[in-house]
Amino acid sequence: MQVVQYTGHSSKIVKHIGSARDEIERGLLMRKAQEWIEAYTSQPTLFSVQKQNVLIVEKSECIRVTHDFAYRFYKSCLKECQLSHLPPLLLDLAIIRLIEPASKLRSLELLSRYFGIKYSQRIYRTIPKLLSCKADIEYHAYDVARQKFKEQFYCILYDVTTLYFESFKTDELKIQGFSKDDKSQQPQIVIGLLVTQAGFPLAYDVFAGNTFEGKTMLPVVEGFIAKHPETRPIVVADAAMLDDDRLAELREKGISYIVGARLANTDMGTVKKIHGTLNAVNGAVTRMHSRHGYLICDFSAKRFKKELHDLNKLVQKAEDLVAKQSSGTKAKFIKRVSKEKIELNTALIEKRRLLLGIKGYCTDLSEFQLSTQQVIDRYHHLWRVEQSFRMSKYDLEARPIFHQKEDAIKSHILICFLVLIIEKYLELTTQMTLRKIRQIVWDITESHIRDNITGYTFKFTSPTNELMQSDISSLVKTWKLLPH
Repeated sequence: MQVVQYTGHSSKIVKHIGSARDEIERGLLMRKAQEWIEAYTSQPTLFSVQKQNVLIVEKSECIRVTHDFAYRFYKSCLKECQLSHLPPLLLDLAIIRLIEPASKLRSLELLSRYFGIKYSQRIYRTIPKLLSCKADIEYHAYDVARQKFKEQFYCILYDVTTLYFESFKTDELKIQGFSKDDKSQQPQIVIGLLVTQAGFPLAYDVFAGNTFEGKTMLPVVEGFIAKHPETRPIVVADAAMLDDDRLAELREKGISYIVGARLANTDMGTVKKIHGTLNAVNGAVTRMHSRHGYLICDFSAKRFKKELHDLNKLVQKAEDLVAKQSSGTKAKFIKRVSKEKIELNTALIEKRRLLLGIKGYCTDLSEFQLSTQQVIDRYHHLWRVEQSFRMSKYDLEARPIFHQKEDAIKSHILICFLVLIIEKYLELTTQMTLRKIRQIVWDITESHIRDNITGYTFKFTSPTNELMQSDISSLVKTWKLLPH
């Protein structure tokens, strides 16, 4: 089969298409010849040429398998969260971290392999510039929480975590401090995260690794309120935030709070009063005045059982050390009488026994403003912040950090924050974990089969039964990601 050009009374072969062995191959080559004429000459055709719709399997080969569906799925989610206008590099690094967390260099390789998206390795010069997008991302996160999830911002949840570095070189930002990852010998940074009651991320900030947790809360909360003055939310945080100076600042600025109480630091008289009032009754609650506003305490039989088991183990350990007079060992419930002698701290043990099963909460809100049970319920939502940190650390592998320069470090955290927004959006919308979503979406592949006779490439999408039977199907239909 050849394409021939007639000029005057002579003919010239301009393209050799191939040789046919039967009528099917002849038809395929004829169609290929017509397509070539239409593409490479200005000669019009009187009849429309249909695309090849016959594939001879024996004379074809799979030339590649792509994951375009997964890319379009996450890109659609970014658009749904009003974030598709961000720099392509930032979006692509976020998408590939959702799929397969890796170093920046490895991420570039994966983007090229999976999606054919190529970036120069010089992106390390560009990445720090992405920090200018932080305020924009936080603004749209707030907007999504308000519009998509109907958040009223009556309460916002705050907590901190630490991320360590695979290095022992310190500076003003990455420095040793109290590590939540049990990596106290390695430099770290402190991350403060603000989320809604449902756990949707709103804002974050990065602090030096030796920053006291309590000092991180006010800058993040004030920054959020400054950007959204129409909101005056109640800040919910754990006991680590309970500091006289910090809470005084909150009261001075008119910011209401619910924080965990450190009952172990309460005087013995108050402890006995709380113990006597609750009287070890499951579900019993009491409210009283304290220097931090109102102190609310409740008793849980389940909590009592667990804490009693833990206390008995610690007391037994302390008694063994006292019996051996292991004066060089540090342990709870032991006090030093002299340089050589230690003994049980019976007063502390008694205090701890009185507090078994009791949890305390401090708030500046009166019963009229927020009922006692509502205060407790709001505080118990804090697990959502902890869940967000677990997602970042484990699902998104935000740690350890390998960057050294401050801008690169903060850009890494920005990417992780953007990914966390997408993950929480999908989780809240579908009630599925990122791991399950990732598995289902990644299983949808496109096989590119080339016909070696005509050179025409067919694209076949893998079966979508599991996808369309899952809770993701509504998003797939809304975003029109599949032809049918």
